Amino acid sequence: MNERAVNRLPLSPAIKFENGRLRTKMGTLRIMIADDHDLVRRGLKMLLESHPGWKVCAEAHSGREAVAMAEEFRPDIAIMDISMPELNGIEAARKVKKISPNTEMLILSMHHTDQLVREIIETGAKGYIIKSDSDRSLVAAVEALAIHKPFFTSCATEIMLESIRTKGTVSDVPQSIRDRLTPREREIVQLLSEGKSSKEVAVILGISVKTSETHRANIMRKLEIHSVSQLVRYAVRNQIVEA
Repeated sequence: MNERAVNRLPLSPAIKFENGRLRTKMGTLRIMIADDHDLVRRGLKMLLESHPGWKVCAEAHSGREAVAMAEEFRPDIAIMDISMPELNGIEAARKVKKISPNTEMLILSMHHTDQLVREIIETGAKGYIIKSDSDRSLVAAVEALAIHKPFFTSCATEIMLESIRTKGTVSDVPQSIRDRLTPREREIVQLLSEGKSSKEVAVILGISVKTSETHRANIMRKLEIHSVSQLVRYAVRNQIVEA
């Protein structure tokens, strides 16, 4: 078992309130934390486990590890940082939702833009808060998600309301150039932008070097760029990686 994980806990099929606290019928709300900073994970774990009936069942330091942890532990709630190595929180959330559809997603970010909010909603996540928000916001978000209700930071809510007012719905926001890429191509953009070679990308994704190089060529063609430095700038602009 991965040393970052804790012992497997029984799955919790339903949620109820008990003495003002959220609890599952089986007694435990199981939470996964995914963030590449040890101190952040440690702080989140301390805050969450100070609430009776809440248990951090798994921790991950990358998006790829978060996907594997979600498949193994099937948490009730997954708290995901957007900026993680190998696979960012947006792409990881999409994968987690596919393999564990009952897991509610809470996305953490340092930033808030209309494009980012749209992409978060498209992952199926019902929760989004800014890292500068208070501890109270995090707790409120977990409480809401535990009963399958959405919770978005006030900044995100304002963006969504403005998008609906001006464009009809959040999903009507014009798509970015990023949407030209497939999910696999976005994974490869991140890995290449982090300095991985085509061979390293192939090993990480379990594909052949030739397939990796073909993906790389297709990405360059779709984005109309001709160098890795241009690819890195694209990845930073589209919040696939941090500057």
